[in-house]
Amino acid sequence: MTFRKLLCALILALFTLQSTPVFADEGMWPFNNVPRAEIKRKYGFEVTEEWLRKVQLASVRFNNGGSGSFVSPNGLVLTNYHIVEDFVGELSSEQKDYAKEGFVARTQADELKVPSLELNVLESIEDVTSRINGAVKSGMTAAEANAARRAQISAIESESAAATGLRSDVVTLYQGGQYNLYRYKKYTDVRLVFVPEFQAAFFGGDPDNFNFPRYNLDMALVRVYENDQPVKVTNYFKWSKAGAKAGELVFVAGHPGSTSRLNTVAHLESLRDVSIPLVLRMLETRRDMLKKYMAHGEEQTRLAQNELNSIENGIKVYKGQLAGLQDKNLMAKKLKAEQALRASVNADARKKQEYGDAWDAISKAHKDYASYARERRFLDLAAAFNSVLFGYARTLVRMAEESEKPNAQRLAEFTDARKGSLEAGLYSTAPIHEDFEKLKLANSLEYMLSVYGPTHSVVQRVLKGKTPEARAAELIEGTKLKDPEYRKQLAAGGRKAIEESNDPMIELARSVDKEAREARKRYEDEVIGVERTSYGKIARALFETEGTKLYPDATFTLRLSYGAVKGYWEDGKFVPPFTTLGGLYDRAAKFKYKFPYILPPRWMERKPMENLKTPFNFVATNDITGGNSGSPTINKSGELVGLIFDGNIQSLAGSFDYDESVNRSISVDVRGMWEVLRKTFDANEIVDELGKS
Repeated sequence: MTFRKLLCALILALFTLQSTPVFADEGMWPFNNVPRAEIKRKYGFEVTEEWLRKVQLASVRFNNGGSGSFVSPNGLVLTNYHIVEDFVGELSSEQKDYAKEGFVARTQADELKVPSLELNVLESIEDVTSRINGAVKSGMTAAEANAARRAQISAIESESAAATGLRSDVVTLYQGGQYNLYRYKKYTDVRLVFVPEFQAAFFGGDPDNFNFPRYNLDMALVRVYENDQPVKVTNYFKWSKAGAKAGELVFVAGHPGSTSRLNTVAHLESLRDVSIPLVLRMLETRRDMLKKYMAHGEEQTRLAQNELNSIENGIKVYKGQLAGLQDKNLMAKKLKAEQALRASVNADARKKQEYGDAWDAISKAHKDYASYARERRFLDLAAAFNSVLFGYARTLVRMAEESEKPNAQRLAEFTDARKGSLEAGLYSTAPIHEDFEKLKLANSLEYMLSVYGPTHSVVQRVLKGKTPEARAAELIEGTKLKDPEYRKQLAAGGRKAIEESNDPMIELARSVDKEAREARKRYEDEVIGVERTSYGKIARALFETEGTKLYPDATFTLRLSYGAVKGYWEDGKFVPPFTTLGGLYDRAAKFKYKFPYILPPRWMERKPMENLKTPFNFVATNDITGGNSGSPTINKSGELVGLIFDGNIQSLAGSFDYDESVNRSISVDVRGMWEVLRKTFDANEIVDELGKS
């Protein structure tokens, strides 16, 4: 449900596409490789360049991990509540809780500035594969090849940013088969216009999450500003008054985060046996900690609710993924497809010479990874240090060192092309709640202690003979990093200021950075480096038979999926594609209005005024995943008919397998949004703006 809600509906493993074209509504297609002929064949609709360009420029990426779209010429952007829920919490206080009460800006002067949020609009895509691959010379090791690619990527991004003024990101597609340069217009002045109450946006809570029927108003509106004025746009989605009907062709334009369809069987086994169990255990410890904290009162609940939502969602997602990878039928299917592709490669002398070693190389890389996965997770990915203040310290420590290196040799996030986005997060003015930070940090230190044991050198160095609770309190109370101005001063002082700092959080970040960097370097050299070369070979083997009929794994870049509004069968019963506003009230009554089926007072008061037959949520066969949250669902005319917010339970293993008969995306119906804005919230100013658009 949040941007961390990793998987909604996904697709058939890429290996199974090696000899047959795609006929199901599968695939998250880059805008420079949309299967127009297949869409026309199946649905009779011709996707034109003009149509695609409008959809591209109307689509928005939320750089915190979600999607959105322009819905008025005055910079109004529609997304999910759960994409902005962290910001809603930051803008709230004990006296004014917008998550509890909702928020409507009656005028532009009432709109609330959202701290540290960056929105991106894709302007162009350029293929830079030959330039990047050309940097790799014969005889290079995997680590050397990876370094050469990174240097070339850094150069391309910096050149593009300097020449165009646009955010410029080189994107790896097919895990190394192609490289594309994506250029984005960047917006950093974003203001909150509307959110419903949390209880309406997340009605049904974790029990209903990834299920259908659903009854959620998971929507939010923000406005983009430039030079302190609402940005003027010519490409935006008008809101359909009629909505969609069963069987109708619909499209989703959004930014799916990641999928694992190109993965080899050995890679999948590594996820199943090493990576996912480690993450699950971490999430479960954090969930238990948050629930105990929230039991102390209403203010604790307000502070922790968003994080708990994300963690519970993550647990459900990873358990679903794990179940998929433990499914013998799914893994047998993957193995059969892989063996068939390898056999076809080995049967051709040239292909065997060029591609034949790819699978064994990936297998070895992931087998070796098991020996240091823990260090990468705890130290480099900071699972042991769950605090925003440690994140600031880590960034400052590494920034001081990386800024002294040539741009091409820096860690990717510290390159010149990405400096603006990095600094926006580092200097955020979002409030920090010390007691909550102490709790989270203590919990993660305790988790590290339980896994590593008390005699481990890193544990002893980090805890300094203290309990996790005492050490966390010492760190949080003692650090000055809570002050954005102090963070700026340290950054300006460079390496000297960092090395001389006696700030306890800076000292902690310095003390573990050597091991953290070593784990990261080993992973990038021995896993990523091997994968870029080896998956590139596998992709080229597939390209030789399928060409551009193959779609790449998701990469948090703009993609288009197509499908139809369509119900499905579950446990012998047909699940209709639409729910209604009246169904929301019926479900609340069924559970006697108890959490998480509580309806806010405003909804109960306004019920007599509402048309309870109004369509509220609907499902479609569109192929999506985490990162698609907030994506517009549009019709052939480019009108908004829905807002993606989730997928059904059958989609949880969808990173590895797609079944059109049951995998469904879930949208808030545009007619439900119209009805609630008008009659439940009296948001007439917003309705007028949307209607005039």
